[in-house]
Amino acid sequence: MAESSSSVASATPEAVAVAPALRKGLLAKIGFPLAVAAAYGIHAAVSKQEPELETRNYTIFLAGLGGLGLLAGALQLFLGGFRRWMQEMWPILSAAVLVFGVLEIVTTGVRLLPLPYFPSPPKILQSAIQDRVLIWESTYHSLFLLMRGYLLGVVMGVVTGVCIGWFKTARYWGMPVMKVVGPIPATAWIPLALIISPSATLSAIGLIAIAVWFPVTMLTASGIANTRSSYLDVAKTLGAKPSYLIFRVAIPAAMPNIFLGLFMGLGAAFLTLVVAETVGVKSGLGWYLGWSREWAEYGKVFAALGIMAIFFSTIMTGLFALRDRVLVWQKGTIKW
Repeated sequence: MAESSSSVASATPEAVAVAPALRKGLLAKIGFPLAVAAAYGIHAAVSKQEPELETRNYTIFLAGLGGLGLLAGALQLFLGGFRRWMQEMWPILSAAVLVFGVLEIVTTGVRLLPLPYFPSPPKILQSAIQDRVLIWESTYHSLFLLMRGYLLGVVMGVVTGVCIGWFKTARYWGMPVMKVVGPIPATAWIPLALIISPSATLSAIGLIAIAVWFPVTMLTASGIANTRSSYLDVAKTLGAKPSYLIFRVAIPAAMPNIFLGLFMGLGAAFLTLVVAETVGVKSGLGWYLGWSREWAEYGKVFAALGIMAIFFSTIMTGLFALRDRVLVWQKGTIKW
């Protein structure tokens, strides 16, 4: 009896250490497919009176998600990096799928939200499928417009920020201009831009560039001006020229601030893009959103919002990846 008690006691620490890891790994493999199965069960229960086409397409969509979940579970057996990623992300992915089920209960099941202003997820998916060509074209136009305006604003902001942060004369004359012009929202310039610019597209590019220019300039100037004097003193002692101090010392030291400005400018660019497309440019996701609302096609409105969320979050994720690659020397110290 004593021997069995001692063996159990000796095995208990290992069991305590292994059990949470096994449970975590099992949940990472089956959690997302179970969430998809729950969403499908909800859909099957509440959508019996809904149009057959909507039900079939949504069922195919959920089946595709379930297949991806099973494939992800299988890949975790062979890919360690992917397994760690799923262990971290499966609660978020599962919650997103369960939100679809809750929305279907609220809209189709108990009819808490008034129609047609709040369509069910199957109706939104069907609207996206029906208008897929126009949505694709609108997404392409928005991406093309956003990238041109954003890149122009980044170049302008970095150049002016370096000048204001490094040169005293530029700072003396530039900071009053920044304080007066910078806080004005870019969308407030829309009437003037439509008058001055020969085309709505060029005016939209200029508005996006202005929206990006201000935060990039301010944070770049702050980073350049706050470069550690010890870095500059060492470089000067070694015979560094002014150009070397700017491009090889000050700008690399200011990169965290510059990237913070890039993120803030990207958020301002998104807002300006949607407003500019709604008001002036007759293409893009902002235009499609306003056009759908005017025709009371609220399924298309929510489809456009979903595409915007995917579109913007993908670009933001890409910028995060670029930041991690450029600032690899600060890995472990960056908290944003």
